[in-house]
Amino acid sequence: MLKTLPRSKTRTGTAFVDLGKGDETTILIHGVGMRIEAWTPQLEQLSKAHRVVAVDLPGHGESALLEDAARLPDFVAWFDHFLRELDIGTANVVGHSMGALIASGIVATAPEKVRRVALLNGVYRRTDAAREAVKTRAEQIGSGRFDPFAPLARWFDATDTHSATYELVHDLLASVNPAGYATAYHAFAEGDAVYSDCWPAVRCPALFLTGSDDHNSTAAMADAMAAATPKGQAVVIQGHRHMVNLTAPEQVDHALQHWLSAS
Repeated sequence: MLKTLPRSKTRTGTAFVDLGKGDETTILIHGVGMRIEAWTPQLEQLSKAHRVVAVDLPGHGESALLEDAARLPDFVAWFDHFLRELDIGTANVVGHSMGALIASGIVATAPEKVRRVALLNGVYRRTDAAREAVKTRAEQIGSGRFDPFAPLARWFDATDTHSATYELVHDLLASVNPAGYATAYHAFAEGDAVYSDCWPAVRCPALFLTGSDDHNSTAAMADAMAAATPKGQAVVIQGHRHMVNLTAPEQVDHALQHWLSAS
């Protein structure tokens, strides 16, 4: 059974957890189909020395839905509003997958609100074939005729299928709101190029981390974003796939700690 974390809510219905203390705030944004609990290792480790806020995406966990037609800029506007509701002036922003696209959007549109940015398993300028495949999945999800557990085969290899991490992600997918999932997935499917030109103008420290075996959020994408960013760094964790923050938490936490010390 999924063990949920107790949440607070903003006036407009965004659910979040707020742990630890520190002079800076680090915000964690999960991916499509997930929820705050997908950040469990990072919440435990980073909150020992930092204030860490993790947020449920709209229509995920306990957060209110956005409109069905919402696309990536609407999710970025939602996140900007969340920062204002919590009165967070400047934050370190970490996003995973869809959360990485939102992180790229906020650093592109409101760079003064971002002290550092980290994209975990972020997509960047997909090939036409890859984009069409993701759009097809989005249409299937929108129709209601889809296997909610299909991502597990892409996110984990066969050796992981009996692990506690696999079971956690399975349970997170089982709990997702179908309407919230469909809206976010459509935004994810169409969002990889929306803010892709922003990186040369991003002046804060930027981390681009993925797993070597993630065939959708590839090492080449991480390398390309890092190369385009003045203070960009790419980290590729060997032998891991899309849920690298859960399957290699020590390595991911080490990379995030190093990033949090950068100026």
